[in-house]
Amino acid sequence: MFNKKRASLFLIGMTICFTTLQISAQSDYSNYSKLTQKIKTLQKSNAANTKLEALTTTIGGHKIWALTLSKGNAENKPAIAIVSGVDGSHILGPEMAVNIADNILKNHANVLEKTTFYIFPNMSPNATENYFSSLKHYKNGNAKKTDDDRDGAVNEDSFDDLNNDGLITMMRVEDITGDYTTLKEDDRVLVKADINKGEKGTYKLLSEGIDNDKDGAFNEDGKGGILFNKNFSYNYQYFTPGAGEHPVSEKENRDLLSFLYDRWNIFAIVTLGPENNLSTPLKYSAYGAKKRVVTSVLKQDAALNKFLSDKYNKIIKAKNAPSSKGKGGDFFQWSYFHFGKLALSTPGWWVPQVKDSAKKASKNKVVNYLRWAEKENIKNAFVDWTRVSHPDFPNKKVEVGGIAPYKMINPPYKLVADISKKHTDFIIELAKMQPNITLQNLTSEAVGNGITRISVDVHNSGLLPTHTEMGKRSRWLRKIKVAIGLKKNQEIISGKEITLLNSIDGDSSVQFSWLIKGNGSVTLEAGTSHTGLDSATIKLK
Repeated sequence: MFNKKRASLFLIGMTICFTTLQISAQSDYSNYSKLTQKIKTLQKSNAANTKLEALTTTIGGHKIWALTLSKGNAENKPAIAIVSGVDGSHILGPEMAVNIADNILKNHANVLEKTTFYIFPNMSPNATENYFSSLKHYKNGNAKKTDDDRDGAVNEDSFDDLNNDGLITMMRVEDITGDYTTLKEDDRVLVKADINKGEKGTYKLLSEGIDNDKDGAFNEDGKGGILFNKNFSYNYQYFTPGAGEHPVSEKENRDLLSFLYDRWNIFAIVTLGPENNLSTPLKYSAYGAKKRVVTSVLKQDAALNKFLSDKYNKIIKAKNAPSSKGKGGDFFQWSYFHFGKLALSTPGWWVPQVKDSAKKASKNKVVNYLRWAEKENIKNAFVDWTRVSHPDFPNKKVEVGGIAPYKMINPPYKLVADISKKHTDFIIELAKMQPNITLQNLTSEAVGNGITRISVDVHNSGLLPTHTEMGKRSRWLRKIKVAIGLKKNQEIISGKEITLLNSIDGDSSVQFSWLIKGNGSVTLEAGTSHTGLDSATIKLK
């Protein structure tokens, strides 16, 4: 006999199994379409605690997604923004961002009671799609046509796959006038010849390609576009390929900033990209901090960075990380120097250090990667040098080869889940330390003549300060407002009706006291958008 209920349960079970099988069967990173589907599925499965919106559509036709995680009103509690896909070659970031959102919703949903998360999985979808193209090469820009060599022609010298392997690697030309020589440690690797060590250059090292426009440069004006991570206002690199005609010229950059500027509750921004101040904290420079245009992390913020870096390293447990504070025009530096927020950034993964048979580590990062790839049995990590016929070097030995694109920057996909989990754990710890303003030790006492003394400690119960030192200098960040609300028959004899505080350190308090004349009750409120608000009603004696 046909049982509708059993049939329905069977179909649901099959759907779950099929979905699980699909997830477990994934062996490589998600392209734009697949990542978008993951985001939409995640939102539909957690509709009560999520909101998905498209910030904009890029010139290339890709939507920039913004996923909000929160229980209740998202803007009524402190928030962490997680921004990924800032660099098109860092395909790990978008995958991590979606996994982190999934981990929070599945395993840490309780944190959404007190913290909101704004997650932007991929700010460079046009660039990251190149990983999935038939010709793999680093392309970090959007789809805008650019004249990178400023010769009046657009995209006239793009990449050429000389050995027809679907990869753009490097090209070495045997030439006595070259600056490069093979490394004794591993002759597959080329390094600049050091004349102080008696070395002579024997090779020219170029990007694989042909000088299509005959200007002496190779692949200098392909489909470059504007790079998201070079188009911000801090230390903007004018007249640099990929930077754009002016800061924040691209709509994906503008619309992200518009979103962030409207969310006063954001206290921290975590960037998943090439910059790194988490495993290796930034160092304070008195000279850089005193410049009119500040170029150093400020002293208190450097100490805070060190504190959070220690927490990060304890959770992530990965050593020998690269350090990078940004190259100018990047999002990470903008979020600190121009936005004044607690700014944290990490690539999420880097090549572990591998020692040789003599237990000696290599100082050359390519050699170290090749050792690690061999140890992990990673295939196609290196394209062996292969001789090709080259029209620009008809009488010279030209070989194509080198590290395959994306390999040294991104781990094998099988490692992504564990990397994402560890970073989720860190972000949850960050949320637990968020600034949180509360009213403590509230007292009221009659002092005679119809006057009541009210005392309170405005306390930051979080371990993080309410404002970074850079944020204190900012005219944008909202200060902590402490306000006492009176009725018509009430009068302040001593104390201010409204006080604005620049900051309260972690686990610290500021004491307030008022003398109020009158009867009935008054209200007291303290806090700001990114610290939360606390209020109380006090009956006058």
